[in-house]
Amino acid sequence: MLDKRLIVVSGKGGVGKSAVSGGLSLLAQRRGLRVLAIEIGAARGLSSHLSAGHLDFQPKEIRPGLHAMRLVRSEALLEYLSLQLRVPGIGRFGAIARAFDALATAAPAVREIITIGKVLWEVREERWDIVVADSPPTGQIGSYLRAPVSIEELVPSGRIRSQSTWMRETLADPDMTQLVIVNVPEELPTTETLETTKWLEAERLVSDPVVISNRVVNQVTDNSLPRGTAGEMVALHRSIWEEQQTWLSKLEDKGRIPYLFGVFTPGEVAAQMSDHLERIL
Repeated sequence: MLDKRLIVVSGKGGVGKSAVSGGLSLLAQRRGLRVLAIEIGAARGLSSHLSAGHLDFQPKEIRPGLHAMRLVRSEALLEYLSLQLRVPGIGRFGAIARAFDALATAAPAVREIITIGKVLWEVREERWDIVVADSPPTGQIGSYLRAPVSIEELVPSGRIRSQSTWMRETLADPDMTQLVIVNVPEELPTTETLETTKWLEAERLVSDPVVISNRVVNQVTDNSLPRGTAGEMVALHRSIWEEQQTWLSKLEDKGRIPYLFGVFTPGEVAAQMSDHLERIL
């Protein structure tokens, strides 16, 4: 997986996709790669797991070889207009910028193409060996992955059309891009993961996604059951394990990250994630 140029991490909200994104970023940095970690959407998810503090649109180095940034759509739009479309005189508070921002908010696929386009532009620039994108949840990721196709369907020719084509080709290239879906072996996350993988198989926007199961409890092999509260805890653990096995059997995952018992900071969670991901990969 770390041979790819882009890793897009998604999953149902609350399954730990930001922690996995942070773990992958740390693992790639530990392997000596130049890494850019991109936080998309809600702030403080990836940044807290990387102990990066506040992230801005401009990448900042948080440890040797590892940079991180937060994707701000308005900033990405200004960059796209000035660098990609070469529109002169673009200012953050100018009338042209406000008009395009209103268009990006209202028009189908425009908002998504600006967001995913910035991610792909960082891949194309080759400043980084690998880009890890902590992406929107599975309920929204489809619109971002399909945005280049949607723009191609709307725009018959020209610069925008050609840029959408290389975006689509980059996402679909199995040597360039890997989609990772983080799942927790429970009913709702597993159902959403199955629906997402089925949709992706039909749309063929990316190569086969890799599913990583998170918060998997280990089996208790000792058949003896202590008395009192300890016995109730063991019985509960066993029942959770049995239920998880039901949901794990419904999909094929690349690897399983154990449930982290204890109290950890987000940075400590990502560090442990990187160790488990190293064993999986």
